[in-house]
Amino acid sequence: MTSLSDLKHLKRLYYLATNKFLLMATTITLAAAVLLLQAAQRIAPIDELLSQLRDLQPINLLLAAILPTAMLRIYSYLIRHPRNVYLVDYACFRTSYKYRAPKATFLEHAHISPFFGESTTKFIERVIERSGMGEDTLVPPALYYVEPDCSLDEGRSEAEMVIFSTIDDLLAKTCIALDAIHVLITNCSLFCPVPSIADRIVNGYALRDDIRVINLSGMGCSAGVTAVGLAKNMLQIIPSGSHVLVVSTETLGPQYYKGNVRSMHLGNILFRVGGSAMLLSTCKHKARFKLAHVERTLVGADDAAYRCVYQEDDPEGNIGLTLSKDLMAIAGETLKANMTAIGPLVLPTSELIKYLFSMARKVLHRRKIRPYIPDFRMAFEHFCIHVGGPAVIDSVQLGLSLSDEHVEPSRMTLHRFGNQSSASVWYQLAYIEDKGRMRKGDRVWMIGFGAGYKCNTAVWVCIQPSPNANGSWASCIHRYPVDVSKEGGSA
Repeated sequence: MTSLSDLKHLKRLYYLATNKFLLMATTITLAAAVLLLQAAQRIAPIDELLSQLRDLQPINLLLAAILPTAMLRIYSYLIRHPRNVYLVDYACFRTSYKYRAPKATFLEHAHISPFFGESTTKFIERVIERSGMGEDTLVPPALYYVEPDCSLDEGRSEAEMVIFSTIDDLLAKTCIALDAIHVLITNCSLFCPVPSIADRIVNGYALRDDIRVINLSGMGCSAGVTAVGLAKNMLQIIPSGSHVLVVSTETLGPQYYKGNVRSMHLGNILFRVGGSAMLLSTCKHKARFKLAHVERTLVGADDAAYRCVYQEDDPEGNIGLTLSKDLMAIAGETLKANMTAIGPLVLPTSELIKYLFSMARKVLHRRKIRPYIPDFRMAFEHFCIHVGGPAVIDSVQLGLSLSDEHVEPSRMTLHRFGNQSSASVWYQLAYIEDKGRMRKGDRVWMIGFGAGYKCNTAVWVCIQPSPNANGSWASCIHRYPVDVSKEGGSA
């Protein structure tokens, strides 16, 4: 039986097609009328043309009535057309070997920890060996103690270590004056101090008094794309040429889980230190990428989806992040919904027609027919997939029929840096650029998953590739890619 979601998807495609058709038809009609009027004036004087109007057929009068509506529609479209948004540049946190956490060190801490039982340490050992991570990922200073220091002060120190150095790198790249930053948007899901991280940045850099500040929390690993979408909206209403600074990070120390519930340990095992800073503007001058689309999909109305990534107390009162066994299935369905929404905006017409016919056949036959999955490789040259773990990357690769090279940035980012939450997609973009694979005009699809449950995606078009590798990958890019098929590989 046809599901309600299938009908919604088919309806969305129908309206998109009809709206585009009507816009094209009215434009062509208007252009033809203008040309005909000019030609008629050359053939006969105005008095004769007016006398001939009395002899017009009803269809001619109908067209004459449609023309004003068409003109009004075109005018309103031009008036409401949003400003283009550009990525001036971005920077990722440069890791320090001072806080490096090899697997042996990580496991040693787990074994001598006073919080974990033997079964828990065995579970941690199994997961870390299959995690796809290498030997150079970083943990915060607070976790170097046998009993981790999860204090508020340590959390603030960790956040400042990441965000200030990353913003410094971005400011050095862009050479922008601090007074040119009109909006600041930060996102950190689990660490929410008072004053906020955004306020700390304003204080640390003495930003302008009238700056608009937004601090996002609790939105998971997709919050970085959410922040970009919010920046896009802000740039539509503030003066043209303004700049928005977006900072994405996750602070791990205060959120360290000290219990023995296995599903709550995945956060401890996979998440690592990282962060990114981006400068967006409506000014194309010196911009490196153009933001083409942002699509946000939220399925939180469903109880299972809402609770599949959930912060809660375990039976002993320890706070941790629970990952549901249904997470992968929910993530897959959410990605499909996001693909349906963004597909008509980015896919070539040939792929849209194939998908439309497959959905129509499914509706008409009233039985389960697997819909045609559009080939998104025809829409994008590069893919930045959230590094939630090897299973997430494998699932997206299979679902989108991507090659190993397409998912290489995701696997190598997981290997080198671990899961840096919302910042991970920017490390992948840096990997593509530092490998010299980015070309002018290339299209990039960023895919982020997050609590709630969400799948948020952003589409970028390259304007100016990076001339050299001087970012977070600079010291190790020559060693990649590596083989991660066996126990996470080694660099």
